[in-house]
Amino acid sequence: MAIKQEKQDREKRTCLYERHIAEGAFMAPFANFCMPIQYKNIQLEHLAVRHKCGLFDVSHMGQLRVTGKEALHFLQYISCNIIKSGASEGTYFHILTEQGTIIDDAIAFCLSLEEFLVVVNAACVDEDFAWFQKQASAFNVTVTNESSQWSMIALQGPTAVEIADKILPGVIDLPRFHIKEIELFGAQGYVTRTGYTGEDGVEIMLPNGQIEALWNALLKLGVKPCGLGARDVLRLEAGYLLNGADADQTKTPYEANCGWVVKLTKENFIGKSALEAKKAAGFTTKLRAFKLKNPGVPREGCKVFYQGTETGTLTSGTFSPLFKGIAVGYASSAIPVGAEVEIEIHGRKVPAEVVKTPFYKNRV
Repeated sequence: MAIKQEKQDREKRTCLYERHIAEGAFMAPFANFCMPIQYKNIQLEHLAVRHKCGLFDVSHMGQLRVTGKEALHFLQYISCNIIKSGASEGTYFHILTEQGTIIDDAIAFCLSLEEFLVVVNAACVDEDFAWFQKQASAFNVTVTNESSQWSMIALQGPTAVEIADKILPGVIDLPRFHIKEIELFGAQGYVTRTGYTGEDGVEIMLPNGQIEALWNALLKLGVKPCGLGARDVLRLEAGYLLNGADADQTKTPYEANCGWVVKLTKENFIGKSALEAKKAAGFTTKLRAFKLKNPGVPREGCKVFYQGTETGTLTSGTFSPLFKGIAVGYASSAIPVGAEVEIEIHGRKVPAEVVKTPFYKNRV
């Protein structure tokens, strides 16, 4: 009993924890937070996002603020992608080790040439912050970890922006991958237009004390609350990485099928020389996508076989209401798209087809 209590004490709670309990959510640990996994039904929550709109508590995500005269120069060095510096523009990028492997994936939003807000993954906040601080010593910048100050919700689905516009008039005109400073419920915050589901949508960041008022206002508009279970199915259908599973410090962006975020034409960035050497040498394994031909639910850790020989292991897998069993994992890069493989599920080999991602074609 003492061990269980200690575990509960270590788990953080978002400011919406009591609202999730009131809505009947099933709660479970995720990235050191106690988060809603589902409310009533994962499939219904998934379909709400695909057809209308879903509401997610993503307050576990982290926010790092980079300020100073060399803020842009610093982020160009931290990032393998080219950081956009236009007013309010956002850039998806990978934070790399000196060996060119993935620490985290993040989005940097330009508030000005001397101020950027970087949104990072929950499980990597402390590591990212320490890495940023270490690299910042060579630049005229200050890096601040503001993660504990902000709460954030994500509104995702075909009608998400239209609904958000009822609370934040004019947000419908915010371009994709941009940020806007807002005032809502008497507090200053931000709205961004990105997403992790394959649908259009917005994320709204407010100080912790105002997030419950926002959540309640959206529920009154008829938006369906959704948990991380549906979010995982949605992101896998859309071909998005799950950090720590599909990408980690053993893999480069090239192996993770994200070579498009690597800009070797940049003057310099952390991991550049290592990536140049690895790209020249080539990769024998890459992140591949699979769709089951027979019933079954593929999961992380399942083995992949090609022509009778084990060729890889799944890193993510799930049941999709749209496509049944789908998964991704690292396997031989030589296997052609369209080839049949077998995925071992509970000791039974189930036939599957090698396909391209995304499984679900983004509407945005």
